[in-house]
Amino acid sequence: LRVISLGRKNYLFFGSDSGGDRAALMYTLIGSCKLNGGAPEAYLRHVLAIIADHPINKIKELLPWNLTIPAE
Repeated sequence: LRVISLGRKNYLFFGSDSGGDRAALMYTLIGSCKLNGGAPEAYLRHVLAIIADHPINKIKELLPWNLTIPAE
């Protein structure tokens, strides 16, 4: 919660409600990754690298609690 309160001034520049929704989504993904013992940066880097070729009907496999991040 400290991170959210520190960034409050920056949130004024999201430009729209959908920008705030996207920020909330990112906070949720990063928080879920931390709760499941993962490194958020490595998780996001890995998912963004493979998501284009991943079938849409198997998207749940990419959630932080279902994915094993390869060692870097």
